[in-house]
Amino acid sequence: MKKYKEILLITFGSILVAMGITYFLIPAKLASGGVTGLAIIISTLFPVIPIGAILLVVNVLLYIVGFIVIGPAFGAKTIYASFLVTGLVSFMDYIYPMSAPFVTDPLVNLIMGVLISGIGLGIVFNQNASTGGTDIIAKILNTRFNIDMGKSLLMADLAVVMLAGVTLGIDLAIYALLGVVFNGLIIDNMIEGLSMKVSVSIISTKSEPINAYIVNDIGRGATIYMAKGAYTKESKEIITSVMNRKEFIRLKTFVKEHDPDAFVMVSNVREVLGEGFF
Repeated sequence: MKKYKEILLITFGSILVAMGITYFLIPAKLASGGVTGLAIIISTLFPVIPIGAILLVVNVLLYIVGFIVIGPAFGAKTIYASFLVTGLVSFMDYIYPMSAPFVTDPLVNLIMGVLISGIGLGIVFNQNASTGGTDIIAKILNTRFNIDMGKSLLMADLAVVMLAGVTLGIDLAIYALLGVVFNGLIIDNMIEGLSMKVSVSIISTKSEPINAYIVNDIGRGATIYMAKGAYTKESKEIITSVMNRKEFIRLKTFVKEHDPDAFVMVSNVREVLGEGFF
């Protein structure tokens, strides 16, 4: 069931990526980094070559180089997402070809294109996959030259932006640079938002039913600590657990009903590793 959910989310994210690229970035010739930006540049120089075909050829070449340089440690999910985006771009361009952008303002096209594709990329990345492209170049730089992944990815995208400046003009290159920065911010916030969990600490004299509810009904683990109130000197128990926001809403309702005097502390957790979290 988990694998089917991952595939469904990767497919949905890939559709968003393809929509942002096909209907906003490509018509406005906004080469905002990555293989897509490179494909836009090549298509500008050789208009007879379809964008989808360029994406396919470049991705295949990058995968071959990646297998040779890095080794066969490429996930099936990444290969699936990469070729799905390529196929979807070609399909969308075929069923609804764009002869001109939806709007004339390049900034609007940039914002909409990067926003839609960035949300899609965030969903794909959150499933431990990627859409290939410059991720492979970054990994090669990281493996061969010991350059940090973040810096390697930025270097690859900036190289595309500089090519855009030569090919498409300085104005579109500046928009492309904004797109690279904007895209990174959207992806980071999407991944953080989708992965966000909450850490809950509950101080209560009725810890047993609360603990049972967390373990049996919500299906999360919990840890119980003994404590003593500084003012009342009464012995109490502190229950700590980590869960998602929907689960916390259920827990909060339960605690209010069974121990209105309980003291609850909640904080956001950006990443959780261990049993029940992957």
